[in-house]
Amino acid sequence: MYLPFFPLKLVAFPGEELNLHIFEPRYKELLADVEQTGGSFGICVYLDKLSSFGTEVALEKVNKRYEDGRLDIRTRGLRAFRILSFDNPMKGKLYAGGTVAHLNDDPKVSEFLHHEFVFYLRELLHLLNFQGEINPQTVNSYTFSHKLGLKLEEELELLQMESESERTEFLIKHFKRIIPAIKAVEQAREKIKLNGHFKHLDPLDF
Repeated sequence: MYLPFFPLKLVAFPGEELNLHIFEPRYKELLADVEQTGGSFGICVYLDKLSSFGTEVALEKVNKRYEDGRLDIRTRGLRAFRILSFDNPMKGKLYAGGTVAHLNDDPKVSEFLHHEFVFYLRELLHLLNFQGEINPQTVNSYTFSHKLGLKLEEELELLQMESESERTEFLIKHFKRIIPAIKAVEQAREKIKLNGHFKHLDPLDF
C-alpha cells in the first residue's frame, strides 16, 4: 500500500481520535489531496530521526478553515504499519510518501489478563485525577495510552507489538512501576503540607 506521509513527534494509536493543526504548505497540499480522493495518510513516528513505523489515519472532519489556508482537522487512527520505502518528496508533490505493510494484530486477550489490566488502569487514572468513565467491555491497550505516562519511545514500542496480549502485559508492567512512584510522590506532598503546623506527638516511653 502506498501512502502520503506526515511525520510527527508523536504516536497515533489505532482507534484514537487525533486533532491536528495544519499550517505547513506541504501538509496543506497533502490534506487537499486527501479531501479530494477520500484517501488516508500515514502519521510516521519521528524521534531523533524517522522511525520505520507509523499509523494509517483517516480524515474524519475539517473543524476549521483559516483564510491563509491553515486547517484544524480531526483524524482517526486505523492500522499500524511498517515503512518499506520512503520517497521525499513524492513525485510531483511537496510532501513525502512511501510503501507500507500493515502490522498483524491479534486482538485476543485472556479474561484474567484483561481484568488485571483494568484493575491497574483504574488505580492509575484515579491517582491522576482522571474524571472520565472506563468501560471494561470496550477498553483496550490503546484507549488511554497517551494518559499513562509512557515515554515516546515506549509508545512506539507499544505500537510495534502485534497482539493485544503482548501490549496488555507491557502496560501492566508499566503500571507496577509507575503506581508506587506516584504514591510515593503523594506521600511526600502530604508530609510537606504538615511542615510548619503544630503536631500532636505521643510521649515516648524510654
